[in-house]
Amino acid sequence: MGKANISGKRMKALCLLCCLVYCVSYLTRLNYAVCMVEIQAVLQIGKHIAGLPVTASFLSYGAGQIICGFLGDRHEPRKMIFTGLIGSALCNLLAVLLPRIEVLVPAWFANGFFQSMLWPPMVRIMAENLDENWYRKGCVWVSLSASGATVVLYLLTPLFIRVSGWKTVFYLAVAAGITAAFVWFRNTGRMFGSRDSGDGAASERDRKACAEAGASGAQTGIKRAKVSALFAGVPITAILLSIVLHGMLKDGITTWMPVYMTEMFGMSSSQSIFSTAVLPLCSVFSTLLSSAFLYRLKNEVLTAALLFGASTIAGISMLAVYDSRPAVCVVMMMLITGCMFGVNLMLISRLPGHFAGRGNVSTVSGILNAATYVGSALSTYVFGAVAESAGWKTVVALWGTAALGGTLLLLSGIWKWGCFGSAENTANDFQE
Repeated sequence: MGKANISGKRMKALCLLCCLVYCVSYLTRLNYAVCMVEIQAVLQIGKHIAGLPVTASFLSYGAGQIICGFLGDRHEPRKMIFTGLIGSALCNLLAVLLPRIEVLVPAWFANGFFQSMLWPPMVRIMAENLDENWYRKGCVWVSLSASGATVVLYLLTPLFIRVSGWKTVFYLAVAAGITAAFVWFRNTGRMFGSRDSGDGAASERDRKACAEAGASGAQTGIKRAKVSALFAGVPITAILLSIVLHGMLKDGITTWMPVYMTEMFGMSSSQSIFSTAVLPLCSVFSTLLSSAFLYRLKNEVLTAALLFGASTIAGISMLAVYDSRPAVCVVMMMLITGCMFGVNLMLISRLPGHFAGRGNVSTVSGILNAATYVGSALSTYVFGAVAESAGWKTVVALWGTAALGGTLLLLSGIWKWGCFGSAENTANDFQE
């Protein structure tokens, strides 16, 4: 894996810092979507207009993933992450100081790009500085931190809306973003930079190993594969298309569930937002179960295919009661989004680690994550437009169809990925 020979204590600390960054990235990115039903009412705008900032964010985030993935393999990743956190915090501040749709759209477009500076460099840092055991743990921990941040948003936002208004959510995001940026930079500076907080020869060896492996990006000693040959032997078309569909389901349902619950079952804004908190709660269990399945199956694509299959069953079941059983609908949406968090763990977190020996972890991570947000951008606008023109029943049918499509795509690529993964595991010692 091109990992640094650093202590388990340092690896654990690095994992926790990555969890902090990813948790705060969700707090500073999802807060608009969580507040959207309330912002729509306050600004008196339609659903498709209210969804434009989220769509703009997804588009810039997706494009930025490719750009920052490429840069993350060639420049110091810790500085990119610091810049992304600060930039995202400033975009949140601009949005809350000038709460008009003409400002929200470009502010959230910029926020999406700053957010794209976080994930690809982080995956590279983890892949190059953690052994396989800690990389596996780190992927799960980071996924759980995202779920935790989402739960916090959906639980606390209704309270803030009732007590002090939606702007409080944005001010807290600004504070979290700036604080996390300096915590990250200070502590990784100690790990990768010139200062070391520990004593003794072991601490000095850790500092030097980290500096060599993660600080400059030019000293990894790994020969970087050409992008044109990067995905040779990989069912990349099936993987990318399924990732697009997973993005549509994961972010589309999370974004539109409050509006769906308000319009179909007459809930208030606060009630509908609070009900959406159950989605990331389910994702916590899904992440843990998915990791356990992968341990048994040894194949990320097969595991993701099974999760898509479970989502298909949930989508079909929801279609029968979409307007009459709110509790059943919530459970089905929990299952779908929970499975999509598991797919995210397989295809976005775990899969790029197989490319560590090719020196393109950040690039691969950026390309795959970009596909997620192509789907996310489509879902935000398309689901809103379809709901207005054809009703929510059609939207629910689209959810089931997308899940079925992801199942079939990944089933077609299981054998090819198994061959590739086995070869990479042998070459890179990247094994369970």
